[in-house]
Amino acid sequence: MWTVVFIAPNKREAERLQQALTQEGLLVKLRNIGLPSANDNNSVEILVPESEVDEALEVINTI
Repeated sequence: MWTVVFIAPNKREAERLQQALTQEGLLVKLRNIGLPSANDNNSVEILVPESEVDEALEVINTI
């Protein structure tokens, strides 16, 4: 099961965190919150498999 570990304020920040997490060997999915918009200013959920939550939070907290 995929679990939300962070909600990024925009797509750019979400992609930056996704890159950091994948460099650590974690699986990551991004999911937009709300309706799609042209300016990419919607919040984005960052999800990882339930078994990787603790490691993902460690990585996020060191960034």
